[in-house]
Amino acid sequence: MAASSSSAPSHSPLLLVVAVAVAAVALAALPLAAAGDGNGVYDPCSDARIQRGDGFSFGIAFASAAAFYSGSVQLSPCDRRLGLPSSGQLAVFRPKVDEISLLTINTTTGFNPASAGGYMVAFAGRKYAARSIPTFVSNSSFTVSSFTLVLEFNKGRLQNLHWKKDGCGACSKSSSLVCIGKQTCAFRTQSCKSQGPVDCSIGIQLAFSGTDKHESVLNSWYEVSNLRQYSLYGLYSNLKDTLSGQFNKFF
Repeated sequence: MAASSSSAPSHSPLLLVVAVAVAAVALAALPLAAAGDGNGVYDPCSDARIQRGDGFSFGIAFASAAAFYSGSVQLSPCDRRLGLPSSGQLAVFRPKVDEISLLTINTTTGFNPASAGGYMVAFAGRKYAARSIPTFVSNSSFTVSSFTLVLEFNKGRLQNLHWKKDGCGACSKSSSLVCIGKQTCAFRTQSCKSQGPVDCSIGIQLAFSGTDKHESVLNSWYEVSNLRQYSLYGLYSNLKDTLSGQFNKFF
């Protein structure tokens, strides 16, 4: 299991329409390709065909839910027709394919997902563009800090990005958590830093499904789905706290 936290400026066309506050969502620049990483595509708005063990770059854009649509059609944040508002923000990650990772976005140093629009969309690709549905993160009342995202591939091409609901089983782990929509645990926004004592930094448990370019099966989502979600809550909470503490030393 890997903990990954990388969001960085990219030379993507997306930056023409998304205002990026790097210090708010970034720890460091994307790393150089590791040994065994055969994917040289780092731009989340470019197409890649991956195999197990590669790095894979994708983005998460923050804006209002309506900002991701043109009329009734949801477009990729890479699409210049979208015209995301200047308040939108972007994080870019490069996890290792078919490893279970924890991605983190520090919200204790100025980045406020509610001010950015309160929703996020995960995306990658251009010709083979894929994007998730907008998922709620934060408003003036509630803030969700824990997410599960599955990247689905077919013969190495990204097909879909799915937000998986973890349910409300973990809500009893903290008196600060409440269940919203009978699907998700959330903090009351007034309890989050800088208004309160709770670190509401975003943690995204990431896994992979489908097949790589050699048609080898990607197993990490199968492994996650066979674990009891609440059994991971303490592990990921402690790990997120550790990472957030490291972030605070940098900023």
